[in-house]
Amino acid sequence: MDSFIALGVTGILEAYQNCIRQVQLWGPTNIAPIIHHVARFAQTAQAEESTKGAAAYFILLLLTDGVVTDMAETVEAIVEASRLPMSLIIVGIGNADFKNMDFLDGDDGVLTSKSGKISQRDIVQFVPFNKFSSMPELARHVLAEVPHQVVNYFQMMKISPNHPPVPAS
Repeated sequence: MDSFIALGVTGILEAYQNCIRQVQLWGPTNIAPIIHHVARFAQTAQAEESTKGAAAYFILLLLTDGVVTDMAETVEAIVEASRLPMSLIIVGIGNADFKNMDFLDGDDGVLTSKSGKISQRDIVQFVPFNKFSSMPELARHVLAEVPHQVVNYFQMMKISPNHPPVPAS
């Protein structure tokens, strides 16, 4: 692939289909490092928002065919990222046991790290790819929680929506 940018869920899935032919998926499935990587971008954007008034929000989409092997580190990374302008969407592909992904989703309770830190808000959406027969249905579920997560972040940070500029007459 020449570009690392994919537009929309369809673009992401097309990129996945193109890449899957060229790589061999293999464990371990450690996702904490990529969460930390994106969190650094979100932290920089958050700092710029407070000084420049620019607001950015990051969405990390993880496609995985395996069970998370760095679960404690992943929970810690998610809890830390919950204060930042970012969401994490995990799409489970294949027939692995994705019970831990449902736990990370946080819909049934608040994530707490081993060090006792509590998630500021729910930033994770887990979607099992195999449960959907159509791309529009998959896309709807993949993006279902993002608007709520964005609004929660802006409310938590007490950021009001900007009014659109008035066009010049």
